Amino acid sequence: MYVPDSSRFKASPTNAMVRSLVLTWVSAAAATVLSAAPAAADTESPGYIDHTEWVSYANRSSLRVYPTPAARAAALRLEAGAVSERAWHEVLAQAPDADTPGMRDQFVCHWSYAEFARPGKTSWNLEPWRPVVDDVTMLESGCNPGAAEEAF
Repeated sequence: MYVPDSSRFKASPTNAMVRSLVLTWVSAAAATVLSAAPAAADTESPGYIDHTEWVSYANRSSLRVYPTPAARAAALRLEAGAVSERAWHEVLAQAPDADTPGMRDQFVCHWSYAEFARPGKTSWNLEPWRPVVDDVTMLESGCNPGAAEEAF
């Protein structure tokens, strides 16, 4: 009988906290996931980004990314990694200055978790001044490393 090597998956407080956060988000979004549009074989990809907008708050810039309903539905599917790359390219087509590792990481975090954590949030906000961090820190910070999400 085959028994997988589980030594790579040792329990740690950080891993337990991340699992707890993800499970909470998934549980909260279960109804939304079930009602999301089914994956279909499209001959043409829908647009994922309605528009973007640079704004300033307390002398800090922020890029507001407004996802389309198609983006919100696609983000709820667990296999949406390749789609998130297409969506990121749409962001860059509208806001070329967003092409930084930190902003891409924030976008991927919002794509992966925002519709679970805060379904229907008007915009996904990306800030060039936020630090580049590892995935766990990004998730623990709610996709906003370095400071709380701005109040506007």
